[in-house]
Amino acid sequence: MKNLFTSESVSEGHPDKVADQISDTILDAMLEQDPESRVAVETLVTTGLALISGEVTTEAYVDVQEIVRQVIRDIGYTKNSYRFDADSCGVLTTIHQQSPDIAQGVDEGSDKKMGAGDQGMMFGYATKETDTYMPMSLQYSHDLLRKLAQIRKETDLLPYLAPDSKSQVTVEYGEDGHPKHVDTIVISTQHDEGIDQEVIKKDLKKHLLPQVISEKLIDAETVFHVNPTGKFVIGGPHGDTGLTGRKIIVDTYGGYGGHGGGAFSGKDPSKVDRSAAYAARHIAKNILAADLADECIVQLAYAIGISEPVSINVNTYGTGRVEDVTLANAVQKTFDLTPAGIIERFDLKRPIYRKTAAYGHFGRDEFPWEQLDYTDKIADAL
Repeated sequence: MKNLFTSESVSEGHPDKVADQISDTILDAMLEQDPESRVAVETLVTTGLALISGEVTTEAYVDVQEIVRQVIRDIGYTKNSYRFDADSCGVLTTIHQQSPDIAQGVDEGSDKKMGAGDQGMMFGYATKETDTYMPMSLQYSHDLLRKLAQIRKETDLLPYLAPDSKSQVTVEYGEDGHPKHVDTIVISTQHDEGIDQEVIKKDLKKHLLPQVISEKLIDAETVFHVNPTGKFVIGGPHGDTGLTGRKIIVDTYGGYGGHGGGAFSGKDPSKVDRSAAYAARHIAKNILAADLADECIVQLAYAIGISEPVSINVNTYGTGRVEDVTLANAVQKTFDLTPAGIIERFDLKRPIYRKTAAYGHFGRDEFPWEQLDYTDKIADAL
């Protein structure tokens, strides 16, 4: 029996990702004017409607209507036939002020420092099976859809493409635990009416796959499914209602490692659901880059209103050069894991979040939590 693992991704035009991008763009707009903004914005999109709600404390004034329409326009929903487009959809806003009970615990926790915005546990994962320290199945799933969107927006190669799409990649592992083969690729892409599915499959094989997946990993045994239902004309928010925070496994590690359950998009960095998850990834990646392990997952846990994490756990799945508890102690000595320390280290009060809201929050060097700047420090702590 084959040793297989599968991960999926969804495009920027997927309804849930439309919602994530709207929420994060509103966050960015508020942080641009007021870096101290406290934001928890949720978005729902469906046929002809975007509904924005949440809790905000800010000195900023933003035009939510225009932000929503511009995001939808940038994604590519500009045709009436999509039944959800930038110019004709309704935009309803029901945003109110953040609870003062929560605010007081964040502004000054019980230890007189900036406290965590909520309780919970966050995970960061890294593996050496790709150059990005991400699982291969997820990395390829993201890359396929990112390239597909580029083809749709910047070329005339596949003029029938529409914004909504999903991918899924299954990787076969050898007895040594290393990837050896791409077993199955699934791509479902929204398209104009009247396009033959075999044409789409042929075009994707020619114009998409060679740009993303190494030919060494694809052979005659690789299974390639395109639009398995036979048709994908009705898509986007008209085909399926979208909500902020509903693609947390796509956003993180594609099913590898663990997940604390908290979503990212629409939340300012005082929410440790977001900022501590970034910190945990930063730790795991630097542990691997320091050659202290080949695979690593880091768990951080917080109590609302308390600045220091209540627990730190490191698991290297038996690949660590030292004991996991020794690594955890070194992490505690090396990294400031208070919300204020994380925010300062990554400069998180900047408007940098919209670009995180599609194709994953990790594995992209443009983000500060992906930098390999603590390898010497973590090694020195040992």
